[in-house]
Amino acid sequence: MQWTDSGLILSVRKHGENSVIIHAFSREKGRYAGLVRGGVGRRLRGILQPGNEVELTWRSRLADQLGSFTVEARKSRASMLFDTPGALAGGSSALSLLDIVLPEREAHATLYKATLLLFDALADAPDIWPLLLARWELGLLGEIGYGLDLSSCAATGATSGLVYVSPKSGRAVSREAGAPYHDKLLPLPGFLRARKLDEDAGEEVSPGDILDGLMLTGYFVEKFISEHHPGVHLSARGRMMTVLKRRYAPELKEKSRENDPT
Repeated sequence: MQWTDSGLILSVRKHGENSVIIHAFSREKGRYAGLVRGGVGRRLRGILQPGNEVELTWRSRLADQLGSFTVEARKSRASMLFDTPGALAGGSSALSLLDIVLPEREAHATLYKATLLLFDALADAPDIWPLLLARWELGLLGEIGYGLDLSSCAATGATSGLVYVSPKSGRAVSREAGAPYHDKLLPLPGFLRARKLDEDAGEEVSPGDILDGLMLTGYFVEKFISEHHPGVHLSARGRMMTVLKRRYAPELKEKSRENDPT
């Protein structure tokens, strides 16, 4: 058995004296594990960094065996984030989520493309990657069969004024229908309802909106993990949220001051 595909390194674990076992997310084959002989050596150590884009060749005598990888560099994405702690935290969170929630050997080509776009933004667009990460997590939920229905109100069927999400059903709720249950519903920021970025062109996305979006997607990611991977903790995502809350704290404090009539 053999195949060749491009992919992203998700995680690396030492195996024996000179080898490592890597998990990779490939464009056509999905999440795959394999042994890389000599992976601790100088030549491969720099290539086998989580987040790097690589060319993978997987070989095994039988399809259900672990198999081995031959790895060649395509794009050193990891090194592009080393000097930006916030983006590095965002990338680490995304890679960790993929490694945890994706089933093995199941193709997710659309998600793969979206992940490359996210990593481009992490490196080149420091102001918008948190917004894109929230959208990416929303797409990830859909890919694993846990998608949210944000098209209409769960109670009334209305398609406008959608400002909440039910934590039980994952469906949108309108302002009017959700008002009596405000404290029990999750905020739905407008940028997650729009299908394309340019639909948000006339509406500023605030730091509060971005954090609300990440809190929303994080709630359902954690719900999925508690059901399917009990005992697994999203430590990388927790670090990323800490970084963003610290980053946005001055703006949120200023906004709170503006809204305080006293």
